[in-house]
Amino acid sequence: MSNLSGTYSITKAGPVRATGLDHFIFRFSSSTTACHGFWHDTALVLPSALFIVYLGFHARSNLKKLNHRRSSIMIGYYGLLWFAALLNLAWCFLQVWQCTPGKQVAWNLLSLFATSAMLFLEISIVAFLLQDNYASCLETLARTFMVSGLFVGADLLLKVVFMFGFGVPLFHDVEIAHRGKWGVWFTHKLLLTGAYGYILFVHFSKWRDKLPPRPAFYNYVIVMFATTAVVLFACGLAGIKADFGLWLYNLAVVCYHSLYLPFLYVTFLADFFKEEDWLLDSAYYSEMKDAGFFDADWE
Repeated sequence: MSNLSGTYSITKAGPVRATGLDHFIFRFSSSTTACHGFWHDTALVLPSALFIVYLGFHARSNLKKLNHRRSSIMIGYYGLLWFAALLNLAWCFLQVWQCTPGKQVAWNLLSLFATSAMLFLEISIVAFLLQDNYASCLETLARTFMVSGLFVGADLLLKVVFMFGFGVPLFHDVEIAHRGKWGVWFTHKLLLTGAYGYILFVHFSKWRDKLPPRPAFYNYVIVMFATTAVVLFACGLAGIKADFGLWLYNLAVVCYHSLYLPFLYVTFLADFFKEEDWLLDSAYYSEMKDAGFFDADWE
C-alpha cells in the first residue's frame, strides 16, 4: 500500500479515502476518482485552459506580427510559451494519474517534462535579459538556450535519480513525514530564491549600473523572489512535519501552474504584440496621408 497525499491510499482496488488532514480549499468531492477534489482541480484547469484559449484566439494575428517583425527572440519565446502551456494544461487535466494504480510512472514523466519546460522559460528569460550585448540576437538567444538547457538538463537528471533511483515521490502528494521529498524541494527553491535575491541585491545596491535598466524585468524578479521564498518557507515547514507547510506548498503549486505562464506573457510578450498594432496603425496612417486622404482636413 502506498500513501498518497495523506488523505487517499492506493490499493489494488483503486484509491480509497482515508483519514487525514482535510484541506478546505482542496477538498470538495469525495469521489474515489479525485485526488484532491473539485475546487483544487478547477483552480488548476480553468486558468490554464483559459490561457490556451486566449493564446489560440490571438494566434493568427500574433503569427502575422511575428512574421512581419521577424524577431528570432520573440519567435523562440512564443514557441516555447505554447509548448510549456500545452504541457502544463495536460498536467493540470491529468491530476488523477497521481493516485491511479499503474499511472505513477506516466505521472512522474509528465510532471518532469511540464515542470522542466516552465523552468527552462524561467531561467532563460532571466539569463537573456541580464545580458547587455545583443549584437547578434540569434547568436545570443542560442547561447542563452544552450546555457539554460544545461541547467535544466542537470535539474532533470537529478530529479530522475531521486525519483527512480531512490524512490523519492517528488510529484506525489505523499504524507508530510517524507523528508526526502522536502529536502530536494527545499534545496531546489533555495537555489532559485538565492538567484533572484542576488539580482535584487545588485539592483538596489551601488552596483546597479552593472545591470541593464529594465523596470518590467525587475518587477518580475521581485514577484518571483517573493514566490520562491514562500515556497522555500513552506518546504521547510513541511520538512518538520508542520501541517500548514503542506497546505501552503500545495497552494503555491496551484498558483504557479495556473498563473505563472499568463504572468510571463503579460510581462514580456504582450507589449510586443500591442506595439506591433501601434506600428501597423502608424504605417497605415502614413500611407493614407501620402495618398492625400487627409488633404481636405487642411482646406
